[in-house]
Amino acid sequence: MLRRLLLQAPTSCRRLSNAYHYSAPSHSPRFFSSSSSSQSPNSSFIEHVEDNANHSTSPPSATVSVDRSGLYNPPEHSHEPSSDSELVKHLKGIIKFRGGPISIAEYMEEVLTNPKAGFYINRDVFGAEGDFITSPEVSQMFGEMVGVWAMCLWEQMGQPNKVNLVELGPGRGTLMVDLLRGASKFKNFTESLQIHMVECSPTLQKLQHSNLKCKDEDNTDDKVNKRSVSTLTGTPVTWHAALEQVPSGLPTIIIAHEFYDALPVHQFQKASRGWCEKMVDVAEDSSFRFVLSPQPTPATLFLMKRCKWAATEEIAKLDHIEVCPKAMELTQTIADRISSDGGGALIIDYGLNGVVSDSLQAIRKHKFVDILDNPGSADLSAYVDFASIRHSAEEASGDVSVHGPMTQSQFLGSLGINFRVDALLQNCTDDQAESLRTGYWRLVGEGEAPFWEGPDEEAPIGMGTRYLAMAIVNKRQGVPVPFQ
Repeated sequence: MLRRLLLQAPTSCRRLSNAYHYSAPSHSPRFFSSSSSSQSPNSSFIEHVEDNANHSTSPPSATVSVDRSGLYNPPEHSHEPSSDSELVKHLKGIIKFRGGPISIAEYMEEVLTNPKAGFYINRDVFGAEGDFITSPEVSQMFGEMVGVWAMCLWEQMGQPNKVNLVELGPGRGTLMVDLLRGASKFKNFTESLQIHMVECSPTLQKLQHSNLKCKDEDNTDDKVNKRSVSTLTGTPVTWHAALEQVPSGLPTIIIAHEFYDALPVHQFQKASRGWCEKMVDVAEDSSFRFVLSPQPTPATLFLMKRCKWAATEEIAKLDHIEVCPKAMELTQTIADRISSDGGGALIIDYGLNGVVSDSLQAIRKHKFVDILDNPGSADLSAYVDFASIRHSAEEASGDVSVHGPMTQSQFLGSLGINFRVDALLQNCTDDQAESLRTGYWRLVGEGEAPFWEGPDEEAPIGMGTRYLAMAIVNKRQGVPVPFQ
């Protein structure tokens, strides 16, 4: 046995030192060097195993050296009670089970959508009392303008008798409520709608059901995709956990407002050996920390694709790059659906029309906090790479066209929000007028509102140029409003 250990030790060391790292692809990308090595505080530690059978009378007969530099060294186990939340324990368990760090994307997905403790799953995180405010919560005019866009697209589609209206990540359902209320006078449009809410949170599903004033149908056998009717317009409403569950075969209008920004991203950092993926690990003091992967990871394939779509000079000036494989895959699913069934998708989010660098952020109670601090208690989001969405859609199908992005200010202005706010101001109280002006500025303005006379910390900040709008439509329908 000892002789066998002596003969096999070098091979075993090499296997153990890389046991917890992802395997490299069969062909190394050009931005990685082939000489990557793991860094460890115990890299010089060598364990000596001695034959102690006759230790008192004779010297050791053999010595085995085992290199433990690459092995995972978890913190010393403590019998003291832990104050870690269930989600923190779960994340540490994943890292311990893997024997090494996890990607930021996996960390982000667990933090946001873990079935038991995910940020979005068991609470209402929207509005003034939540952690952040979205455009539909700012003013009714946002949902009304999105409704105008949907009706215009429906007309371009030839006013079909039935159409799927899908909203991804509907929040409280505020956007859909305002859309239906604003379109309620256009009976032909509202009567054609089959509403599908793609929502994974049971808490938010109940809130959407309530705000849409839904009544459940008694004669349905589908317990998974429950079907109700919104009494606002008599429109059927169904909930789904994913877009793929929405029935196909009908022309489809998809709305994705502040949905892409919550999809998990992979971060890459430029190092001396090339682009390395940024990972989440457990430090010696049991806190979370960022580390760099010593070898190429599976997400490197998406980094290569993103770099292929970008200009060389655009990549050369960056030290960090974020890629979102799920955004690419979702866009392909949307493009495939629109290609086969007709219709279009509207994407509104904050982001860039180009490669995104280091944008991942955490927001708790309207304030930025550390990304790794108390996971599950803050929202995590990243800038949306609109150029990547364009390339993903065009690569998925030649039957769709992509339009934009344009700023949210341009989008809402072209749809008539200026006329709408003037009409609303004609018949309202002073307090309502102040609320309308504030909401209008937040939707289309840039920076702090010039008319604000209250406390500086409460000044409304315009989102008009930070948010972008993009449309993906079936080519048969022409160019959608207002992207002409």
